[in-house]
Amino acid sequence: MSEWWTYSLSDLLLFSPQTYYRLFELYNKDIWPIQFLPLALGAAIPVLVFRKPAWQGRAITAILSASWIWVAWAYHLQRYATINWAAPYFATGFAGEAVLLIWTGIIRGRLVYEAATKLLNRTGLSVFVFALVVHPLIGPMFGQKLVQAELFGTAPDPTVIATLGILLLAANRVFWELLIIPVIWCAISGAILWMMKSPGAFVAPFAALVIIIFAVRKP
Repeated sequence: MSEWWTYSLSDLLLFSPQTYYRLFELYNKDIWPIQFLPLALGAAIPVLVFRKPAWQGRAITAILSASWIWVAWAYHLQRYATINWAAPYFATGFAGEAVLLIWTGIIRGRLVYEAATKLLNRTGLSVFVFALVVHPLIGPMFGQKLVQAELFGTAPDPTVIATLGILLLAANRVFWELLIIPVIWCAISGAILWMMKSPGAFVAPFAALVIIIFAVRKP
């Protein structure tokens, strides 16, 4: 029997990279063409940020919270749980974030997305647009199938990164209670992808780090 110190972190994975990406492929095929709805709603978020209608905060929060609920149920519980025993716990975290968003931004109406400075606005929107447009292309750029792409509103990483970007725009103060779960997920996802030697392993942790740095400096 091999000694314990001969093992690497990748040996702790319960699944192979091929199984992980195949899961996304089957998932995307199963829910087709539902993906277009969250993408369309996501594309409307920057418009709402710039136009600032009276119902802006509740509308954007509703889009984000619905995305977190969908990922919790359709991805973590229905798919990811088939290859990772921890997926139900991830689903609980995602559902919890959705509840926090609904309570803070919809019921209490405390979320208005207009940062105090242009730099914060540009940074937050840049992170959001990255999650919406660029993140899904990272895998295909490194040899994955396009059908395995991870999309905002249906996959965890782009949904979490997009949420972090938008929360940076929140007026009045930094809502740290809303940032905790997204930041934790970025660390978890980064660790899993790193163990799989994925080229996108540092994307989510780096996005979280950027948001934290700017949030700390937020007036």
